[in-house]
Amino acid sequence: MTNAVESQNNITAKQGLLESVMFATLTTVPYCVFFFINVTMLFTLRSETVFRETSRYILLFNLLFADTVQMALSQLSYLLAACTIWLTYPVCGVLTMLANLTNLISLFTLVVMSLERFVAVCYPLRHSTIITIRNTEVAIFVVWTFNSLNILIQVILLSDFPFEDLETLQMKDFCTRERMLLGPMSVVYHKTSTYFVFVSVVVVVTSSYIGVIIAARSASTNKASAQKARNTLLLHLVQVGLMILSSLYIPVAIAISKFLNRLIFLRIVNVIYVCIVIFPRCLSSLIYGIRDQTIRPVLICHLCCGLKLLIDPAKAKFST
Repeated sequence: MTNAVESQNNITAKQGLLESVMFATLTTVPYCVFFFINVTMLFTLRSETVFRETSRYILLFNLLFADTVQMALSQLSYLLAACTIWLTYPVCGVLTMLANLTNLISLFTLVVMSLERFVAVCYPLRHSTIITIRNTEVAIFVVWTFNSLNILIQVILLSDFPFEDLETLQMKDFCTRERMLLGPMSVVYHKTSTYFVFVSVVVVVTSSYIGVIIAARSASTNKASAQKARNTLLLHLVQVGLMILSSLYIPVAIAISKFLNRLIFLRIVNVIYVCIVIFPRCLSSLIYGIRDQTIRPVLICHLCCGLKLLIDPAKAKFST
């Protein structure tokens, strides 16, 4: 009887492992596609002088860099969870803090990009004096510094937790941001800062969008430029919305796991993961790669060359 039970448990464990590997593979394929597009876009933005010396492209590079790192960290965390690999608290802390930092960098870079489009439409004569390369670099520096200080405060609050009282630093569950909120002060600060950031970002991007709509009705405004800027800001609002949804991924997954069987739960969670965690991080590449007339031909050329290298490195080298 005991042997039969053990045999059944082994079969169940093997089935669970097989399911995890299968679903991890299904998420890795779109991740690799999106990661390839993002890396190619980053290379494109550093390949031409016009991209390196134009403020909006410099901001786009900063956004894509943060999104790409965030995408890689999310996929790493997902694979570790799928393979039931428990991390130690210090390692999990580093991963979650980096993920949180890059997420904040993306959000605040979207704010700066929205303000840049607002100035371009509403103050076209002053755009070249306000949006300079130096001012853009200062804005990026401020974004990174402000958000790094935010993360530093979280680390300081985390250091107050009595880790020495634990039997081991090995975690007994998946590594998530929520499980690294180990003290009441950490929870309060995390909630307060998260609400403040999301509300501030939504207000600024929405205000920029409304300002562009109002400016578009003016007779002195370039209608085509205003229309393009309005569409760009609307897409930025969509990006912000998806980023906010991505922060709810873990709580939603935990909630639905209580009502569904394992197989259905894994299917739903994988779809949600690809749609609101991975896909939004590639949205900037798709938006600018398709809509921007300057980027599109260069990006397509680099994508084709990259595919040739992946398919047949020797042939690609010979053809170049």
